Amino acid sequence: MAKNNAGGQQVPMNKAGKWAYTWHMVKVNKAAYGLLAPFMILFTIFLIVPIIMSLPIGFTNFNMVQFPKFVGLSNFKTLFLNDEVFLIAIRNTLIFAVFTGPFSYILSFILAWLINEMHPVLKTFFTFVFYAPSMTTSVYVIWQLILSGDANGYINSVMMDIGIFTQPVQFLTDTKYILGVCIVVQLWISMGAGFLALRAGFQNIDPSMYEAGAIEGIKNRWQELFMITIPSMGPQLLFAAVLQISSSFTVGAVGQALVGLPSSDYAAHTIMNHATDYGYIRFEMGYSAAICFVLFAAMLLANKGINSLLAKYLD
Repeated sequence: MAKNNAGGQQVPMNKAGKWAYTWHMVKVNKAAYGLLAPFMILFTIFLIVPIIMSLPIGFTNFNMVQFPKFVGLSNFKTLFLNDEVFLIAIRNTLIFAVFTGPFSYILSFILAWLINEMHPVLKTFFTFVFYAPSMTTSVYVIWQLILSGDANGYINSVMMDIGIFTQPVQFLTDTKYILGVCIVVQLWISMGAGFLALRAGFQNIDPSMYEAGAIEGIKNRWQELFMITIPSMGPQLLFAAVLQISSSFTVGAVGQALVGLPSSDYAAHTIMNHATDYGYIRFEMGYSAAICFVLFAAMLLANKGINSLLAKYLD
């Protein structure tokens, strides 16, 4: 950090000066910090503190009744060497991450781009249409009706009426369909805050940049997209990517709501489901914390990779 001297030149500050300047800015903006305080207190208590505590708890045997007993790396060894269900959960999570991460991210970008070209009224309407499924859990009830394994399920009913199915297909219990069904539903509800961030990014681009691009020789919309639009949306692209990575790695609610916990033959069992199983059902909090720490490490590595890929758009 540096400050300007009388001649307008920047002079580096020492550590004490940085703290003094920071405290001065806090006092100057005390009203803003006061408004942020309730959220930051709750955020720290219910998110930051549990994340910090999860690592030491992961080295213990803790059932929430007795005092935690230190077991070293035992939980982590069991995870990778003896827990076959965890290996299934890793495979399913990676499949979810591959299909619902990049695909949903690209789909969100394309939809935001197309909506940005519409009339303002249509922009609002279609933004709501694509964002609405991410706001309510009732979407699971709708999909259960659509995929119900009896003749009253919408898909089964239509397919049997037109002669494609001779009997109802068990979409929510047959292991051939469970994972695919959960991926489709996850994609349907994935247009959340990341999608809105991309919509905002398109709206914040200065129109004069496109005029300047046309003067410089840009001839079509594809050239505009790759030479002007994407470079101008670096922060929004990164924000949406981080959110998409987080949601794809922590997916679990979809499978739990549609096919239960655990699903048939663990067909849709993810790392998050595994942590929920041991933490909320078996109350083996030490083992659950170890699972969550492994998931956190994987998400951190993925976020680092995304940061390096999008770094050139953040300058």
